[in-house]
Amino acid sequence: MNDSLHIACPHCDAVNRVPASKLKSHPVCGKCKQALFQAQPLELTAANFQQHVTRNDIPVLVDFWAPWCGPCRMMAPAFAQAAHLLEPEMRLAKLNTEAEQALAGRFNIRSIPTLAIFRGGQEIARQPGAMDATNIVRWARSQI
Repeated sequence: MNDSLHIACPHCDAVNRVPASKLKSHPVCGKCKQALFQAQPLELTAANFQQHVTRNDIPVLVDFWAPWCGPCRMMAPAFAQAAHLLEPEMRLAKLNTEAEQALAGRFNIRSIPTLAIFRGGQEIARQPGAMDATNIVRWARSQI
């Protein structure tokens, strides 16, 4: 049985094979030698979105947000706190819908903030609206 997981590096986007039993042992990227998990959300762009959403074997929780959105700015610290609680079982990432309008359109984002969980490149759950860290963690764990 293969217990290795593919994990995309948040720094250089290289895909690493990590034994599942070693996820909580602070694995580092084989290419850039930086930590694969930092307990903080990763900034996604059009350039790295596919790599992280399709190549990670762990679920990816994406916060679709915009800098002008008050509820998005209010939820940002809670989302960062949720990263501390959910990694490494899940990668947390943020996508600025103002800067990446084509991606926001592709996923039919109509209100922000919107949280979406991806597994294997497919969206498996979506939740619109701001939440505190406890509710983000509760919702995310209930979906995977």
